[in-house]
Amino acid sequence: MKVSLIALMLVIGFVLTLHLAMNGKVGSILKNAEMGNAIFWTIGACTAIIIGFTHWEPAVFTRLGEVPKWLLTAGVMGGALVFGIAYAFPILGPGRATVLMVSAQVISGLVFSHYGWFAEQADPISYTKIGGALLLLGGTALVTFGK
Repeated sequence: MKVSLIALMLVIGFVLTLHLAMNGKVGSILKNAEMGNAIFWTIGACTAIIIGFTHWEPAVFTRLGEVPKWLLTAGVMGGALVFGIAYAFPILGPGRATVLMVSAQVISGLVFSHYGWFAEQADPISYTKIGGALLLLGGTALVTFGK
Protein backbone atom coordinates (compact mmCIF):
# COMPACT_ATOMS: atom_id res chain seq x y z
CA MET A 1 0.00 0.00 0.00
CA LYS A 2 1.39 3.39 -0.95
CA VAL A 3 2.37 5.58 1.99
CA SER A 4 1.54 8.68 -0.04
CA LEU A 5 -2.09 7.55 -0.43
CA ILE A 6 -2.36 6.80 3.28
CA ALA A 7 -0.99 10.26 4.06
CA LEU A 8 -3.40 11.83 1.56
CA MET A 9 -6.40 10.13 3.18
CA LEU A 10 -5.28 11.23 6.64
CA VAL A 11 -5.00 14.82 5.42
CA ILE A 12 -8.41 14.56 3.75
CA GLY A 13 -9.87 13.22 7.00
CA PHE A 14 -8.50 16.21 8.90
CA VAL A 15 -9.69 18.69 6.27
CA LEU A 16 -13.13 17.03 6.21
CA THR A 17 -13.49 17.45 9.97
CA LEU A 18 -12.32 21.06 9.71
CA HIS A 19 -14.69 21.72 6.80
CA LEU A 20 -17.67 20.23 8.62
CA ALA A 21 -16.90 22.16 11.79
CA MET A 22 -16.60 25.38 9.81
CA ASN A 23 -19.84 24.64 7.97
CA GLY A 24 -21.65 24.00 11.25
CA LYS A 25 -20.22 27.18 12.78
CA VAL A 26 -21.40 29.29 9.85
CA GLY A 27 -24.89 27.81 10.28
CA SER A 28 -24.80 28.60 14.00
CA ILE A 29 -23.65 32.18 13.44
CA LEU A 30 -26.35 32.69 10.80
CA LYS A 31 -28.87 30.88 13.03
CA ASN A 32 -29.85 29.00 9.87
CA ALA A 33 -27.90 25.80 9.12
CA GLU A 34 -29.71 25.30 5.83
CA MET A 35 -28.79 28.71 4.42
CA GLY A 36 -25.22 28.46 5.71
CA ASN A 37 -24.89 25.10 4.03
CA ALA A 38 -26.43 26.38 0.79
CA ILE A 39 -23.79 29.12 0.72
CA PHE A 40 -21.05 26.52 1.29
CA TRP A 41 -22.41 24.31 -1.49
CA THR A 42 -22.64 27.23 -3.90
CA ILE A 43 -18.98 28.07 -3.29
CA GLY A 44 -18.12 24.37 -3.53
CA ALA A 45 -20.02 23.99 -6.81
CA CYS A 46 -18.17 26.95 -8.31
CA THR A 47 -14.86 25.45 -7.16
CA ALA A 48 -15.77 22.02 -8.59
CA ILE A 49 -16.68 23.60 -11.93
CA ILE A 50 -13.37 25.49 -12.07
CA ILE A 51 -11.40 22.35 -11.21
CA GLY A 52 -13.43 20.29 -13.68
CA PHE A 53 -12.87 22.73 -16.52
CA THR A 54 -9.09 22.58 -15.99
CA HIS A 55 -9.41 19.03 -17.36
CA TRP A 56 -11.93 19.87 -20.11
CA GLU A 57 -12.70 16.89 -22.30
CA PRO A 58 -15.86 17.10 -24.42
CA ALA A 59 -16.03 13.29 -24.70
CA VAL A 60 -16.97 13.18 -21.02
CA PHE A 61 -20.47 14.32 -21.94
CA THR A 62 -20.77 11.48 -24.44
CA ARG A 63 -19.56 8.94 -21.88
CA LEU A 64 -21.99 10.35 -19.30
CA GLY A 65 -24.69 8.32 -21.02
CA GLU A 66 -22.83 5.15 -19.96
CA VAL A 67 -23.06 6.03 -16.26
CA PRO A 68 -25.97 4.27 -14.52
CA LYS A 69 -28.42 7.00 -13.52
CA TRP A 70 -28.60 5.77 -9.92
CA LEU A 71 -24.89 6.62 -9.48
CA LEU A 72 -25.67 10.26 -10.19
CA THR A 73 -27.86 10.39 -7.08
CA ALA A 74 -24.59 10.73 -5.14
CA GLY A 75 -24.87 14.48 -5.73
CA VAL A 76 -28.26 14.53 -4.00
CA MET A 77 -26.88 12.38 -1.20
CA GLY A 78 -23.93 14.72 -0.74
CA GLY A 79 -26.16 17.76 -0.47
CA ALA A 80 -28.47 16.06 2.03
CA LEU A 81 -25.56 14.67 4.05
CA VAL A 82 -23.88 18.00 4.51
CA PHE A 83 -27.17 19.66 5.47
CA GLY A 84 -27.65 17.01 8.17
CA ILE A 85 -24.07 17.38 9.32
CA ALA A 86 -24.35 21.18 9.44
CA TYR A 87 -27.35 20.78 11.71
CA ALA A 88 -25.92 18.07 14.02
CA PHE A 89 -22.25 19.11 14.24
CA PRO A 90 -22.72 22.16 16.50
CA ILE A 91 -25.09 20.21 18.76
CA LEU A 92 -23.01 17.05 19.14
CA GLY A 93 -19.65 18.81 18.92
CA PRO A 94 -16.80 17.97 16.53
CA GLY A 95 -15.50 15.02 18.57
CA ARG A 96 -18.73 13.07 18.88
CA ALA A 97 -19.98 13.92 15.40
CA THR A 98 -16.74 12.95 13.69
CA VAL A 99 -16.27 9.73 15.64
CA LEU A 100 -19.84 8.64 14.87
CA MET A 101 -19.41 9.37 11.17
CA VAL A 102 -16.02 7.65 10.98
CA SER A 103 -17.42 4.56 12.70
CA ALA A 104 -20.23 4.32 10.18
CA GLN A 105 -17.76 4.85 7.34
CA VAL A 106 -15.46 2.09 8.59
CA ILE A 107 -18.30 -0.40 8.94
CA SER A 108 -19.85 0.45 5.57
CA GLY A 109 -16.39 0.50 3.98
CA LEU A 110 -15.70 -3.02 5.27
CA VAL A 111 -19.02 -4.27 3.85
CA PHE A 112 -18.49 -2.51 0.49
CA SER A 113 -14.93 -3.89 0.26
CA HIS A 114 -16.03 -7.40 1.22
CA TYR A 115 -18.44 -7.54 -1.70
CA GLY A 116 -16.25 -5.55 -4.08
CA TRP A 117 -18.81 -2.76 -4.45
CA PHE A 118 -17.32 0.36 -6.05
CA ALA A 119 -13.83 -1.21 -6.18
CA GLU A 120 -11.75 -3.07 -8.71
CA GLN A 121 -11.63 -6.18 -6.52
CA ALA A 122 -13.18 -7.56 -3.35
CA ASP A 123 -11.28 -7.41 -0.06
CA PRO A 124 -12.91 -10.01 2.23
CA ILE A 125 -13.69 -9.22 5.84
CA SER A 126 -11.35 -11.07 8.20
CA TYR A 127 -11.41 -11.73 11.93
CA THR A 128 -8.70 -9.10 12.30
CA LYS A 129 -10.86 -6.50 10.54
CA ILE A 130 -13.86 -7.47 12.63
CA GLY A 131 -11.72 -7.08 15.76
CA GLY A 132 -10.60 -3.63 14.61
CA ALA A 133 -14.20 -2.61 13.91
CA LEU A 134 -15.27 -3.81 17.36
CA LEU A 135 -12.47 -1.81 18.98
CA LEU A 136 -13.55 1.20 16.96
CA LEU A 137 -17.16 0.76 18.09
CA GLY A 138 -16.01 0.50 21.70
CA GLY A 139 -14.02 3.69 21.31
CA THR A 140 -17.00 5.35 19.64
CA ALA A 141 -19.20 4.44 22.59
CA LEU A 142 -16.64 5.88 25.03
CA VAL A 143 -16.30 9.12 23.07
CA THR A 144 -20.05 9.46 22.48
CA PHE A 145 -21.35 8.56 25.93
CA GLY A 146 -18.32 9.13 28.17
CA LYS A 147 -18.08 12.08 30.53
